[in-house]
Amino acid sequence: MKIAVLFCFFLLIIFQTDFGQNEEIPRKQRRKIYHRRLRKSSTSHKHRSNRQLGTPQTTIFTPVARFPVVNFDYGMEEKFESFSSFPGVESSYNVLPGKKGHCLVKGITMYNKAVWSPEPCTTCLCSDGRVLCDETMCHPQRCPQTVIPEGECCPVCSATEQREPTNLLHKQLPPPQVGMDQIVRKEALQSEEDEAMKEDTEQKTETPESRNQRQLYSEGDSRGGDRKQRPGEERRLAHQQQRQGREEEEEEDEEEEGEEDEEEEEDEEDPVRGDTFRMPSRSPLPAPPRGTLRLPSGCSLSYRTISCINAMLTQIPPLTAPQITSLELTGNSIASIPDEAFNGLPNLERLDLSKNNITSPGIGPKAFKLLKKLTRLNMDGNNLIQIPSELPSTLEELKINENNLQAIDKESLSDLYQLVTLELEGNNLSEVNVNPLAFKPLKSLAYLRLGKNKFRIIPQGLPASIEELYLENNQIEEITEICFNHTRKINVIVLRYNKIEENRIAPLAWINQENLESIDLSYNKLYHVPSYLPKSLLHLVLLGNQIERIPGYVFGHMEPGLEYLYLSFNKLADDGMDRVSFYGAYHSLRELFLDHNDLKSVPPGIQEMKALHFLRLNNNKIRNILPEEICNAEEDDDSNLEHLHLENNYIKIREIPSYTFSCIRSYSSIVLKPQNIK
Repeated sequence: MKIAVLFCFFLLIIFQTDFGQNEEIPRKQRRKIYHRRLRKSSTSHKHRSNRQLGTPQTTIFTPVARFPVVNFDYGMEEKFESFSSFPGVESSYNVLPGKKGHCLVKGITMYNKAVWSPEPCTTCLCSDGRVLCDETMCHPQRCPQTVIPEGECCPVCSATEQREPTNLLHKQLPPPQVGMDQIVRKEALQSEEDEAMKEDTEQKTETPESRNQRQLYSEGDSRGGDRKQRPGEERRLAHQQQRQGREEEEEEDEEEEGEEDEEEEEDEEDPVRGDTFRMPSRSPLPAPPRGTLRLPSGCSLSYRTISCINAMLTQIPPLTAPQITSLELTGNSIASIPDEAFNGLPNLERLDLSKNNITSPGIGPKAFKLLKKLTRLNMDGNNLIQIPSELPSTLEELKINENNLQAIDKESLSDLYQLVTLELEGNNLSEVNVNPLAFKPLKSLAYLRLGKNKFRIIPQGLPASIEELYLENNQIEEITEICFNHTRKINVIVLRYNKIEENRIAPLAWINQENLESIDLSYNKLYHVPSYLPKSLLHLVLLGNQIERIPGYVFGHMEPGLEYLYLSFNKLADDGMDRVSFYGAYHSLRELFLDHNDLKSVPPGIQEMKALHFLRLNNNKIRNILPEEICNAEEDDDSNLEHLHLENNYIKIREIPSYTFSCIRSYSSIVLKPQNIK
């Protein structure tokens, strides 16, 4: 016994000694060790060693990062923290981050920290300009048998025959040619049966006061009102029943516990999701119109949306359904819209008429006049030659891409003072047929797409509220001083695939803009990086030009400093850059793309870019990597580089000194293979 006590005492002394030694490690050093261990453990692949003659370990790929799992039980802050801890992801050539961390997703700007579901079972987050997506994590079920309903991703408890009608909205859309009155009547009958069964059990023990309360609620149900149970009602009934005896009280408590268990099961069967519209299983449908709603063949009804996609329709179907808020008629052969087309759908908020054969003469002058709640109208891919007249003033989004618009006059967009998004790509618009006063009524316009047209200059009369302007695939040759005089909020300008030369950009064209953060001048006729860039610029995309030189101090006036510079597919050589070329951006550059150029060595000043996370030097003519070109031997701090691409050059990997990449945290982030042969 004494020996065992002495042995335990000896172990306790050893543990205290180790703990004290660990406490002597400085906090900063412990944090550094912890992060290094974390990085090692996060690497999902085992790399074979290529160390020969002091050559550092390299790899020809970058490990794929794992997305964090979103738990919908957590609060918003915890969810965002799990996303923000996501490691760096390699950028692509098409990256053009939006305003202050916003994300551009299929032409739509998502605000920073916005969460959405692009498709069932997938949830995405905009985190500082990056889109992070993850599959939905399902709630655990407490029932012995589960099923996965059609169109959903999470299992639910298998429903009994009695509950199947109440879950009609959750499982299957009503088939075509089915009257909505019949659906509502079926729901009402089922709810009445449930209430009758409940009343039979409660009438045995209820007091006169509770009976009066029940009659009051039943009268409300008979008038068509929703029966809403008041907070604490069950608790008050239980207290009243205690006065009638212990046996009755126990029976009532058992009934209440059974009801609570049923409610918990229903909550588990119906997890809240952001990408679907749900209603409580016992809530009635919105009041339908008198008569029945008969849908054409190929159409379906989903809550308040009628979908007739690729249904081979030749005209707008006659529908009378005031409760419908969304109508989808994409991919049909509709050629005209008469004045009375939407008389039976006065509450429409979204209308999709894209990919039809609609012509301007075929649209009645009052076709959209009665749609007082319409906010989104999509008429992409039709045969319109002009913007339809008398559009509702409630519109917030208007899309008329890929049509044959010939002109926009002063009255074309009148009264659309709530319009936020306007897309007119792929038409025959130019500065000749677009009136300078056409955009004046658009007091709220923030997002304007005019790509794939025939503009030779920046359109005049842009509204002061504009934030993002897209003019790619035009014939623009110059940017004058007056182009952006009144657009003080503009944040993104995309001018790729035009004919702009650096000497055709006026010195005062945009240098004084305070909110302009992103410019895309890819695939133009630039020979130098343009001077007089905006002071607020963060993202500059210059892919596919003929740039031979980065002038000195061209980024020196920028505040807080350029963060993303993309110069891939140009003609940069060693004599086209020196240390002053990146002056003003050494402290701020996060990504530098210099791939597919004519460089024979690593550009000067790379080791001084302390914020650099991503460097592309692949597909050049680099033969040697000298010491201290990437890492500074005099400094012990680790580099922030997460991705370094040097493949497809002429580098002899075995001749690289072992300390060349000593500052880089993980050798797995260095891509050296393959290399070209002489």
